Amino acid sequence: MSRSAADEMILSYNDVVLRQSDLEILSGPYFLNDRIIEFYLSYLSSSHPSQDILLVSPSIAFWITNCMDTDTLKDFMEPLKLPEKKLIIFPVNNNEDVSLAEGGSHWSLVAYYRSSNVFVHHDSHRQMNKGQAMRLFKAVVGFITSDSSSSCNAKYQEDVDSPQQINGYDCGLYVTATARAICSWYETNENKDADNLWFSQVKEQVTPSAVAEMRREILGLIRVLMDKK
Repeated sequence: MSRSAADEMILSYNDVVLRQSDLEILSGPYFLNDRIIEFYLSYLSSSHPSQDILLVSPSIAFWITNCMDTDTLKDFMEPLKLPEKKLIIFPVNNNEDVSLAEGGSHWSLVAYYRSSNVFVHHDSHRQMNKGQAMRLFKAVVGFITSDSSSSCNAKYQEDVDSPQQINGYDCGLYVTATARAICSWYETNENKDADNLWFSQVKEQVTPSAVAEMRREILGLIRVLMDKK
């Protein structure tokens, strides 16, 4: 496929633009890029249209993790209205080069649940992104509430029982599948119990077979939306 054909726009969904090359990624056993993950998180947000839930795009989460200027970060965080959200999901990438687009080799996920005041890191490959997840946590924790004193009490934890990938390329799919399971848990957990988090639901729903099916599901979803254009 020529470069121009690979770059051809196939779908504009909310603020996400997908290209022909994204279909190729989904059609084979390849590492998901930022655009595909952003598309699915945007789709999840539309599917769970609660003002309580915020699914942060990969580019914004990456910028938050790597911003070194506190004043710039503060101005950037305000429009996200984090103190108003009860469930916030951040994709995490291990790209260390801020000048390199589409960099990195591994995806994971950090979810914040306000009722428990806890950030949970789900990593499908032996906590490979623990350093990046901790950096995100430290950048965000001061903005999670309008009361700066209570933000200091927020906890961080690794879910050591997070479902583990069985190959070297499905980490992005584990992020999308885990995000879907957590959003579903939030909607069905009527009491929003602070002591009963989503772990069992993630373990039950995020299996190798479900993850493999999710690749086909996202591809099918894109094609359906393309047909509606």
